[in-house]
Amino acid sequence: MSHDMSEDKLPESHGSAAQHEVASHGDPFADPGLPAHEPRRTDIDERAAKRAERQVSLMFVVSMLATVGFIASYVAIDADKIVYIFPLGHVSALNFALGLTLGVALFCIGAGAVHWARTLMSDHELPAERHPIEADDEVRADVIEQFRTGAAESGFGRRKMIRNTLIGSMALVPLSGVVLLRDLGPLPEDKLQHTGWDLATPEHPLPLVNMNTNKPMKAEDIVVGSLTFAKPEGLEEDDEFFQQQIAKDALMLVRIAPENIKDKDSAELGFEGILAYSKICTHVGCPISLYEQQTHHALCPCHQSTFDLADGARVIFGPAGHPLPQLKITTNEEGFLVATGDFAEPVGPSFWERS
Repeated sequence: MSHDMSEDKLPESHGSAAQHEVASHGDPFADPGLPAHEPRRTDIDERAAKRAERQVSLMFVVSMLATVGFIASYVAIDADKIVYIFPLGHVSALNFALGLTLGVALFCIGAGAVHWARTLMSDHELPAERHPIEADDEVRADVIEQFRTGAAESGFGRRKMIRNTLIGSMALVPLSGVVLLRDLGPLPEDKLQHTGWDLATPEHPLPLVNMNTNKPMKAEDIVVGSLTFAKPEGLEEDDEFFQQQIAKDALMLVRIAPENIKDKDSAELGFEGILAYSKICTHVGCPISLYEQQTHHALCPCHQSTFDLADGARVIFGPAGHPLPQLKITTNEEGFLVATGDFAEPVGPSFWERS
């Protein structure tokens, strides 16, 4: 603020002391009118106006520089680079730079526009008389008459072939947009219905491989109260589609004393108390890894869906919609645990095509 500014340039000296008074004349609802306009400092002091102009321009220049910084960050910073920034901790350098520069660019545009409007744009209030929105009877009658005349001259009602084909073409045009949805990606077909265990048959069973040791498992390897994770034989981590397959094939093995298994059908799908369930939660597909030995409950760490493995993996708590699918297992002549078929139901979250 300039200190050598004369008092006559202050807004108070230019405002009208005489405010609009309510001309009551006994009418308490008389229109008081608008208050007298009070000029701003920038309205009466050119130096203040120039200063506000420079401030607004500076914000816009900073916005431009921030935008250039955004582009430069996108080009120059490695997407895998991690940096430590207090108090955020270790964050992606690229994400931080992009967010910071874009945020500054947008903020400066908005702040500059607001400062421009508040200091330099006109702030005079102008009343506008309110007029009826609806048209008068004469205009409405004229519009209706013109519509009828146009409809008659077009022959829309008389020429049925044109009318029907027009309606048909207008109805079919939106299908063009529907067809474009095909470009969203390949159709899922029946990929969601089956897993890698689909290769197993009673004549050619598929061995269960320990996820940690990558070796086949025997029944005696699994003790009562333990929880083990398995995958189908032949699925290796260096496979191109390993992550896609393990998201459906991951298996959870638990051994429960046969007398403690509540569901007889579930016990028949297992082998001597060893039950094989899908590891993929039926809520949103999180991997289940928490097991309560005493209650035989498996807990999903994402949204706390809880399944009773002793009762066919029935949902007893949480948002999951249905039990965990179970895999039928047995042992081969060498004593290794094998699967004899795929899951009876699709694994993972529900979907509307689910049978």
